[in-house]
Amino acid sequence: MNGGSMTRRGAHTMRPSSLAGDRGPRRSAAGLLFVRRTLIPLGLALFAARCSDGSHPTAVQPVTPAPHFLRWAGNAPPQFIVAGALSGGGTVKGVALASMTGGLSLNQYTASFWAVRGEQRGIQINYLSSTGDTSAPFLRLDTTDPAFVPGLGDLAPGDSVLITVTIDPDNIKISLEPTGLLFGEPAQLQLSYGGADGDLNIEGQLLGMWYREGADSSWERIPAVQSLSDKSFTSALPHFCEYAVSW
Repeated sequence: MNGGSMTRRGAHTMRPSSLAGDRGPRRSAAGLLFVRRTLIPLGLALFAARCSDGSHPTAVQPVTPAPHFLRWAGNAPPQFIVAGALSGGGTVKGVALASMTGGLSLNQYTASFWAVRGEQRGIQINYLSSTGDTSAPFLRLDTTDPAFVPGLGDLAPGDSVLITVTIDPDNIKISLEPTGLLFGEPAQLQLSYGGADGDLNIEGQLLGMWYREGADSSWERIPAVQSLSDKSFTSALPHFCEYAVSW
């Protein structure tokens, strides 16, 4: 007697027609299901063939080859001394430095200093000759604006962070910590390769400064200014990770 009852009846009278009275659609649906089941393996085979095609956009790109690290000269482990780290005292190239007691341990190869936001702080490490009576610059790191420490957050002016330099005893390679430390004004890193082993005639063409973010990352070349007279590279660092002189 109303639209609602008519709707219910209409729905009721259509069910027998679709399920029992009309056999044609059931046979048609079965036929389509057979065709689909037949085409699925073919489609998967074609998709696999396309993925294996090297020209496909999703193909794996070749991995950048690892650089050739420069090794330290000589058969004995290199020796180093810390020329200075800021805590007041004299100046070298405009950055305050102060002598530290002792040098780098041959077992440790590390040195640390406190960097302060808004102040010039730095460290210089020299390598010793095989006789131990002379030294030459190996590393110079200058900082003025450490801005963000992972796990701690932003640094306010006057706040400090302990920076640690670790030297690889086999290659001209270092790591700077804390890893991921960000700078507002980039830090300046100078690495010398004067103590490297082998023929350095390749330096004018292939040598450069390289970095990587971590052990799971690949090495990449970074912009750096080379000094042939000092046998060194200098680069501006926006953050800390691993660095090496390589080709």
